[in-house]
Amino acid sequence: MNVPTEAATDTGKTITFPIEGMTCASCVGRVEAALRKVDGVATASVNLATERADIRGDGSLERAALIKAVEAAGYGVPATTTELSIEGMTCASCVGRVEAALKTVPGVRDAVVNLATERASVHGVADTRALVEAVARVGYAASPLGQSNADDAEIAAKKDAEAALLKRDLIVAAALTLPVFVLEMGSHLIPAFHHFVAETIGTQQSWLIQFVLTTLVLFFPGRRFYQKGFPALARLAPDMNSLVAVGTLAAFSYSLVATFAPSLLPAGTVNVYYEAAAVIVTLILLGRYLEARAKGRTSQAIQRLVGLQAKTARVRRDGTVLEVAVADVVAGDIIEVRPGERIPVDGDVVDGSSFVDESMITGEPMPVEKTEGAGVVGGTINQTGAFAFRATAVGGATVLSQIIRMVEEAQGSKLPIQAMVDKVTMWFVPAVMGVAALTFLVWLILGPDPALTFALVNAVAVLIIACPCAMGLATPTSIMVGTGRGAELGVLFRKGDALQALKDASVVAVDKTGTLTEGKPTLTDIEIATGLERAEVLARIAAVEAKSEHPIARAIVEAAEAEGLTVPAISNFESITGYGVAADVDGVRVDVGADRFMTKLGLDVSVFADTAARLGTEGKTPLYAAIGGRLAAIVAVADPIKETTPVAIAALHTLGLKVAMITGDNRRTAEAIARRLGIDEVVAEVLPEGKVAAVRKLKAEHGKLAFVGDGINDAPALAEADVGIAVGNGTDIAIEAADVVLMSGNLNGVPNAIALSRATIGNIRQNLFWAFAYNTALIPVAAGVLYPIYGILLSPVFAAGAMAFSSIFVLGNALRLRRFQAPTCVA
Repeated sequence: MNVPTEAATDTGKTITFPIEGMTCASCVGRVEAALRKVDGVATASVNLATERADIRGDGSLERAALIKAVEAAGYGVPATTTELSIEGMTCASCVGRVEAALKTVPGVRDAVVNLATERASVHGVADTRALVEAVARVGYAASPLGQSNADDAEIAAKKDAEAALLKRDLIVAAALTLPVFVLEMGSHLIPAFHHFVAETIGTQQSWLIQFVLTTLVLFFPGRRFYQKGFPALARLAPDMNSLVAVGTLAAFSYSLVATFAPSLLPAGTVNVYYEAAAVIVTLILLGRYLEARAKGRTSQAIQRLVGLQAKTARVRRDGTVLEVAVADVVAGDIIEVRPGERIPVDGDVVDGSSFVDESMITGEPMPVEKTEGAGVVGGTINQTGAFAFRATAVGGATVLSQIIRMVEEAQGSKLPIQAMVDKVTMWFVPAVMGVAALTFLVWLILGPDPALTFALVNAVAVLIIACPCAMGLATPTSIMVGTGRGAELGVLFRKGDALQALKDASVVAVDKTGTLTEGKPTLTDIEIATGLERAEVLARIAAVEAKSEHPIARAIVEAAEAEGLTVPAISNFESITGYGVAADVDGVRVDVGADRFMTKLGLDVSVFADTAARLGTEGKTPLYAAIGGRLAAIVAVADPIKETTPVAIAALHTLGLKVAMITGDNRRTAEAIARRLGIDEVVAEVLPEGKVAAVRKLKAEHGKLAFVGDGINDAPALAEADVGIAVGNGTDIAIEAADVVLMSGNLNGVPNAIALSRATIGNIRQNLFWAFAYNTALIPVAAGVLYPIYGILLSPVFAAGAMAFSSIFVLGNALRLRRFQAPTCVA
């Protein structure tokens, strides 16, 4: 992939980006000519093979102008997605500001920022450097991310270091705050202690001790709030740090005046609030520390997936076996796997055999047998046997890498439900500061004596109680945990919005072949006429069918081969359109076909009437065979229903969903299968191109629809459905048309996915209700609306505790999704 780059050198500036739409050398000339006309361009080189442009020029060279010139010449610059790690975000208002800054960069088409993952996903043609600079302008730090595990390890190390720093600062703050709290609050709560302090160290000395300790708390462990909060305030973009900084500094400054210049304050208002400032910082540090730990647990699913990757591989090279790093394995290498080892990359077995535990990829608990030709998946665990395989996919192309990428993309997405949250939180912090200012003025003008004290305490409580952190974490943390849990169950949400859309589905439409069934016809029944031997009859039928390319014929031949029968040679083969096939086998005429073929031959099939009726009720179509002009057998070939299908359909009904089957089978066969499985509606005799129309019809009749198919033949129907669910097989998950991929290859994943969707969206709604209800209820309480009626005021100390608890509640509630249990047992 051509990734846009930009670099500054001593000799000028170099910009590189991909070009699309070029077909020949003349295209190259036109693009180069267009680029050279742009101001500041010294040289422009365009490569048709790599479809890339390299432009050199002076410092005035602008990417936007170059792209505009390319587009004016009739060509295009394809959009790419740039992933950035964002540092410094603390609340939902930060998310809005970073997104807004990124969207102002020329060439950005869309930008999504996630508070829980601390990442930004930017789609467009903008240069990475411009994106990083835009984020820096609004007070945050950004760095580009690649697709390597090194990036993930570096981010994890940074987060661990951040948590360790928070822990250290929390311990220091708590140690310094405890004496302040005891000296001040102890005096308020216990009169005898107040007298003890006054008679021993004295009130003024107590205040001086509190001043020193609180100063240390605010300007060492608490300095982060001022370093980030006041610059944000200066940019007229206040955030959560601004609220804490203003609130604690107001309480500290007032206490400072009361301690060192009490004459400046009105009579009766000389009080100190050192304990409020110190305890607020300590409690918020506690909340941040617990939040950092909880955030780490929300991403454990990704960490576990990354941990599945082997570090080394035993590769055959130049006649010897070398142990090399997985990163050095190339496609085509022969890799040896010993018992108990983790398979390093994807490939196909070339010799040996074993059973492999693929549960971490598919969710299937039973080990899968692997013999020559079978595919193996990197990250799965070999059992007791040993084998060698040829690597077919390495690096980012492996199934495990694709799964990790899918989960990361889903976790970083933004659901429609969050649109309201974004609109509110952009203005939330400025609104809180406005409410705090209004609270101060109302209490100062209308409040009882000492009015200034009441005004300060209540204004600080309003600043501290507000918690946009909870609002910002409500949605992304639930998405992270929900999609991670889905990956553990073999359910991959390729698109985050599918997580929300799936819960609203009222009908599940299912493609029959390969979804409800195994997708491979097999011989299920054979009944021989009296006086004939089964082995001989089956061998002769297989001999005739061996010349046919029909799947039914292939199934009969495979059944004969599986029984070790020798298939004789034939002559005079002919295919009779609409009836069947015939040939001479060892000089004897053998005819195989439908009942009408037997009637045409003058044979009476009523001897098999009971068997034919039974096969019909089972959804199987019977075929007849005649040998030497005599009716010899009735056979049935069918696509067997997967063992897990009936349980899955029962689970869908339990969830209150209707189930419809879409199939190309004749109606009688389709309805027989539907009766056996309890399917509610059948759309039969549908040609492949008619599946889209069938999906539209079902949507019109029933509402929101999820379509389940194999992801390849069913791509148009998957795209047409409200949610497309592709049934994978554990080795092929790159299904672009689907919104959800089921790794297990069975239908049990569908009720699992729907139940998980409902649980996740329910969890998000609980979080949002808590975040909004909390602020709606407690900001007025902090402002003092209950004081005139009940005499109740909210101390800034309790406000800080409640604020910290709010974020922890949201994170803790999201983490409950880790315990989500599938409504069915994944077989």
